Amino acid sequence: MSTTRIFVARLAGCAVFDRQGDRLGRVRDVVVVYRRAASPRVVGMVIEIPGRRRIFLSIGRIVSIGAGQVITTGLISVRRFEQRASEVRVVAEILGRRISLTDGSGEATVEDVAIEQAGPAEWEVGQVFVRRPRTGPAPFGRGATAFVKWSDIREQDQGGRSQSAAQLIQSTADLPAADLASTLLDLPEQRMLEVADELADDRLADVLEEMPEESGVKILAHLKDDRAADVLETMQPDDAADLIAKLSDERSEALLDLMESEEADDVRMLLAYDPDTAGGMMTPDPIIVSADATVAEGLALIRRHELAPALGAAVCVTQPPYEPPTGRFLGIVHFQRMLRYPPHERLGSILDTQTEPVRASTSAAEVSRILASYNLVQVPVVDENHRLVGVVTVDDVLDRLLPDDWRSSDADKDEPPRVSTDTAAITTIPQRVPSRRSPRGRAG
Repeated sequence: MSTTRIFVARLAGCAVFDRQGDRLGRVRDVVVVYRRAASPRVVGMVIEIPGRRRIFLSIGRIVSIGAGQVITTGLISVRRFEQRASEVRVVAEILGRRISLTDGSGEATVEDVAIEQAGPAEWEVGQVFVRRPRTGPAPFGRGATAFVKWSDIREQDQGGRSQSAAQLIQSTADLPAADLASTLLDLPEQRMLEVADELADDRLADVLEEMPEESGVKILAHLKDDRAADVLETMQPDDAADLIAKLSDERSEALLDLMESEEADDVRMLLAYDPDTAGGMMTPDPIIVSADATVAEGLALIRRHELAPALGAAVCVTQPPYEPPTGRFLGIVHFQRMLRYPPHERLGSILDTQTEPVRASTSAAEVSRILASYNLVQVPVVDENHRLVGVVTVDDVLDRLLPDDWRSSDADKDEPPRVSTDTAAITTIPQRVPSRRSPRGRAG
C-alpha cells in the first residue's frame, strides 16, 4: 500500500470541510512534537475560522488530508490556539531553518516538510525537502535540492543568525495585511522579528498599520534606523505618528530626520495634537480640489487603486493653496453625489451643505457621534482660520475607540484549556461560512 504523503507548505491555505461538505476554515500551520528516537509526530493543525480566530484542530478529528483540502468530523473546539512548550509549528518555525546533513555532505536549508500517515489518525514527519548553498558563480543561481529523511538531518543552533522566513512569507503572500498581522502576533517574538526583517517595506508598513502599537514598537525598535524610516514613510501618516509617539524622543527625532521631508512634516503636525482629538486622529492627505474642478476630474481622483476606500468616499473643495493647511475650506462632495451629475458639472456648485467640518481640537467621542449621526464615512477637519488640515475617516475613529485587545475575542477568557484527546469538550461552529465583504460606508 502506498504511503500518503503531504507537503506542509502546499497544505497551508487549504480549505477545511466537515463531512457534509460545509467549509469550516483554512489551514494555517501544522503542529508537531519532537521524539527522541523517531521523527516528529503530528498532533494537529492550526485552523483559521471566521472572525480571524485561530484554533487547534487535533489530528484525531481529521478524517482525511489530500487533494487540496482537509476533511474533519465537524466537531472542533473553538478555543483560540495557544502553543505549548513542547509543540513546534512547521511553517512558522521549521521552514527556513539551517540544518546539517549527517552524511557529512554539508549544510542545507529546509524548504518544505512532508508528513506521512503512519496509521489511523497517526501522522509523522517523513521526508524533508532541502536546498544546499549555491556553489556556482551565477549571481541569481540557486543551490541543488534534495529529499532527505528526518533521521538524516541534524538541526543547528542558529548561533545568533536569523532563521530564513522566506517560506513563511511565501505561504502568507495572499493574506490581507490584517490577517498577516494576526499571523505575526501568533509567532514567538524572535520569529516575528525575523519575518519582519524579510518582508518588503510596503508590506511591512501595511502590517504595522494593523498591529497593536506595542507590537509595532517592538518591530521598529528591532529595525535599523534607515529601514525603520523607509517603512514609516510608506505608512499612513496618522499610523506612523502613533508609533513614533511611543518611541523615545531621541529615536523619534532620528527617524523623522531620516524620513523624506514631506512625510516627516505630516507626522510632526499630527504629533502636535492631542491623540484623543480630531487633529490627533485625522489623515492629513485627503483629496483636495478647487471649486472649478469638474465631476469627471473628481471621479478620476478617487479611482486611484492605491487610495483607501474611506478616503475615496469624498473630495474636499477649498481655496488655494491645495495642500494642508489649505486656503479656506468650502465644502465636501461625496462620490455618490458626483455620480448623479454630468461629467462637466463644477464641484463648487454641488457642495454638501449639511456636512459641517470639525475643529482639530474636537474630541474623539464627538467626532464618532457626528459620523454615526449623519451616516458619514469621513468628516473634514479645519483649524481656527477655517483652513482644511485633514479628514477623520471611520476607520480612524474605530482604531481609536476600540479597546487595545479588540483583536482577541472576549469569549477566549472563559474557555476551558485545550485538550487534545477525544474526551475534550467540543463545540460545533456554524456550518455555513459567510463570504468576506469589504466594509461599506454610507454617504450623502
